Amino acid sequence: MARVYLSLGSNMEPQRYLRAAVDELRQRFGTLAVSPAYRSKAVGFNGPEFVNLAVGLDTDLSPTDLNDWLHALEDRHGRRRDVPRYADRTLDLDIVFYDDLLIEGPGHLQIPRNELQFAFVLRPIADIAPDFRHPVSGQSMADLWKAFPAEREPMRVDSLMDMTVG
Repeated sequence: MARVYLSLGSNMEPQRYLRAAVDELRQRFGTLAVSPAYRSKAVGFNGPEFVNLAVGLDTDLSPTDLNDWLHALEDRHGRRRDVPRYADRTLDLDIVFYDDLLIEGPGHLQIPRNELQFAFVLRPIADIAPDFRHPVSGQSMADLWKAFPAEREPMRVDSLMDMTVG
C-alpha cells in the first residue's frame, strides 16, 4: 500500500462538489486524513474564489491507475476538459505525493506536483502531514509551510466545509 496525498479544489459550488469527492474517496479508499478547507483567489485567471483542501489516503492502485480514477471522479461531477487550463472548475483532483516517488509521465502525470509552490496546495498538506518529507528537498511539509511567505497568497479557513469527520 502506498501513502498518497491529494489536492482537491473547486470554485463552482465547492460545498457540493468537494463533499461529493471526499465521500467517493472514502467509499473507495476507506479512512482518510482530511485537512481544513481554505478559500483563496483563483490563480491564473479572474474567477470566483477556490476552496482547496488536502486528503491523505492509502491505496494499492498504481500512480497511473489512481490518476485515471481521479479523472473519472472529476468527470462524473462535471469537470470540463474543453476549456483553458486556468478556468472555473467543479473539481480539480491532483496527486501531489505518492510515497516518495518522482514521476514525469503520460497524461501530464507529475509527482510531486509543481503546484506545491502555492499556499492552497502546501498549507492543507502541511496540516495533515507535517512530518512528511519532500522526496527531492528532504524538507518536511511543516518546514516548507513555515518558510512560505503566507502574505503573498492570503487564504482563510472555510468553516462551512469541515469534512474532517465522517
